[in-house]
Amino acid sequence: MTPAHVPLVHLLRDGMVEGVHYGSVVALAPDGSTLFEAGDPDSPMYPRSTAKPLQAVAMARLGLRLDAAGFAIASASHSGEARHLQAAAAVLAGHALSPDELRNPEDYPFDPVERDAWIADGRGPSRLAHNCSGKHAAMLATCRENGWPADGYLDPGHPLQQAIRATVEELTGQPVSRVAVDGCGAPLFALSLRGLAKAASRIATATPGTPDFLVAQGIRRYPDLVGGSRRDVTALMRAVPGLIAKDGFEAVQLAALPDGTAVAVKIADGGDRARPPVLAAALGLCGVDARLLKPLTSDVLRVTGPLAEHLRAA
Repeated sequence: MTPAHVPLVHLLRDGMVEGVHYGSVVALAPDGSTLFEAGDPDSPMYPRSTAKPLQAVAMARLGLRLDAAGFAIASASHSGEARHLQAAAAVLAGHALSPDELRNPEDYPFDPVERDAWIADGRGPSRLAHNCSGKHAAMLATCRENGWPADGYLDPGHPLQQAIRATVEELTGQPVSRVAVDGCGAPLFALSLRGLAKAASRIATATPGTPDFLVAQGIRRYPDLVGGSRRDVTALMRAVPGLIAKDGFEAVQLAALPDGTAVAVKIADGGDRARPPVLAAALGLCGVDARLLKPLTSDVLRVTGPLAEHLRAA
């Protein structure tokens, strides 16, 4: 079934509409009630890498104990900068594991500047450089902690993946409607934007001392590890105190404020250029100071449709 997305962003050139981005968005109040929604926030979709904080929470609940940087890199789609590779390698080393045991694909760094420098140095693709290596390192470490075999840790039937699925369903309050394979080889659970926002809210408001809080704390302390020095998700978390945020391929994003107000966004065409202004508009409606969100906005991309109507009414 095709989701009932709606126009959210217009691309303007000299005042004329040159392009239209469709999508869906939902914002939840701390009590879980709907502040606003547009499009089809209840249709199943693949959250892609926005699911990583949920997966990290599952691993923390399974007994994985890392420092704050470790949980940040476990939740990351990192850019492949030196500190990212060092953080992922530290998770492995702390559990007597090696990068050779990772089963994510080999790749060059995600960040174009890092990738160009990497290639200029004559370096080939590696598993550690892949943007999901932190998550995979944490998955291997969780298997080690629980005495589970590392072989087949990406199989949906593996005890690790079964436990992650159960935690994802508990955090979102909804059953997984479909299981696919993500680009890194890990199971990918179909969820709704509403479920994703609910999970983000729960992680953001986790009680200190709980496994869930370890993940939220890592993301807040090390936003540079969750994304990278040239990534909008990192800039956003640096700008908005206490915010946790995670972006994903195909233009999905979640964000949650410390009080549990949460937003989830999906741009239908998967184009990242429309994601930041929609997220900025949604967070603005949630009370975030517009001055803090300025880096996410654009002079040529204008938020339109139901979201713009909410903005005018606010």
